[in-house]
Amino acid sequence: MTNNSLVGEVSEIVTKRKQGSMPPFLIAGPCVAESADLLFEIAEHLTELCQRLGIKLIFKSSFCKANRLSADSYSGPGIDEGLRMLSDVKERFGLPILTDIHETAEIKAVAQVADILQIPAFLCRQTGLVVQAAASGNWVNIKKGQFLAPEDMTPLVAKAKSDKVMVTERGSTFGYRSLVVDFRSLMIMKSSGAPVIFDATHSLQLPGAGGGVSLGQPQYIAPFVRAAVSIGIDGLFIETHPEPLTAKSDAKAMLPMNEMETILRQVIEFDTTLSKTL
Repeated sequence: MTNNSLVGEVSEIVTKRKQGSMPPFLIAGPCVAESADLLFEIAEHLTELCQRLGIKLIFKSSFCKANRLSADSYSGPGIDEGLRMLSDVKERFGLPILTDIHETAEIKAVAQVADILQIPAFLCRQTGLVVQAAASGNWVNIKKGQFLAPEDMTPLVAKAKSDKVMVTERGSTFGYRSLVVDFRSLMIMKSSGAPVIFDATHSLQLPGAGGGVSLGQPQYIAPFVRAAVSIGIDGLFIETHPEPLTAKSDAKAMLPMNEMETILRQVIEFDTTLSKTL
């Protein structure tokens, strides 16, 4: 399966956002591809919602979460089954797809399905992974490591040698088992020249605080989103699930799907107000 048309759509989304002709785009979906039925349910809901609100949607889910503290934590269906499910979502709903890669050996297969190859935060400095992902011709989303300063994203983008790179803020380590967001980083990362995304769910994680699993603070997602949009970001990253507490991964961090519309309406309102003041 080729994905040239959807790669073009992602390029159009980014261009229109830079021109100020649409609100921030949304990267959303469940943390992990638990089942085809779950992916279809979430993709259908998000597609209808975003079409109604005029927000461009990129669907995300991981076929593997390699960064697990406990061996008992669910890590996903694996690359073959996971890509099959994501391919079915892409075919049924016509959505651009984003998913994680962890090794250079995964790039060829994943690039045939996913329009955006995501470099996880803990792998963002892996030169071979970044360079080879960008060489695929697909968009690449580099998540800023919790251990990096925002200025460090500029050389990471430069070494990709591609104009199809996004950068994502997902919080910085603050002592043990806690993250903070310095909202200056969203402005600083703009100097990289890449579109800037704010990850509202992972920024509110409490890593490992659940005795081998991460906890989160989803009650703060809405105000953090409003703050990020007020700064003038290009896109939002929000993991969501119809019943987060039953999820196999990041159960305490994802946004309940029925709360997404309220937040997206606030995004449109804040972005409209910002556009009028600039």
